[in-house]
Amino acid sequence: MDVTLDLQRSEEHFIQACVRKEKWAQKKLYEDYYGTMMPLCMRYTNNREDALDVLHEGFIKVFKNVNKYKPGTSLNSWIKRIMVNTSIDYYRKMSRRRTEDLDTVYDASTTEPDAISEMSAQEIIDALQLLTPAYRTVFNLYVIEGYPHKEIASILSITESTSRSNLVKARTKLKKILLAKSRIYGE
Repeated sequence: MDVTLDLQRSEEHFIQACVRKEKWAQKKLYEDYYGTMMPLCMRYTNNREDALDVLHEGFIKVFKNVNKYKPGTSLNSWIKRIMVNTSIDYYRKMSRRRTEDLDTVYDASTTEPDAISEMSAQEIIDALQLLTPAYRTVFNLYVIEGYPHKEIASILSITESTSRSNLVKARTKLKKILLAKSRIYGE
């Protein structure tokens, strides 16, 4: 138990150093979480440069609001939530929303085997970046982050049926992209 208290005290001192804007603490926080948060940002953006913009904007928010973090809770989860919200803000800023008719989506569904299970994480991220911002954002929020369609609809100011439609279309398009890649590489 002494170790736990020392770790908690250590975290509190580290967070307080970040609150005081001590460069060494900010640098350590950035370096410790860059590797975890960059792939998250890449899932929501078109390319690495946009992902870096989202990542940096997210870290600016982290540093600006680090005094709101409660030591003893998950720092990783707190930072992840900020990055997801920053990614959603990016989507809102960059997107031109389209409302699709749900009836046309039912024809697009399929029962074929899942191509994603055979791909590497980087191949999936690359394929995600080829989706439209609307499809990519709904896919990430529903499949990766676990949001229900009702909450996605509220976050993105769309209807639940549009959220469902975008998810089905994202999956269909993602599958086509991944199948095309697997054929190119002769898998």
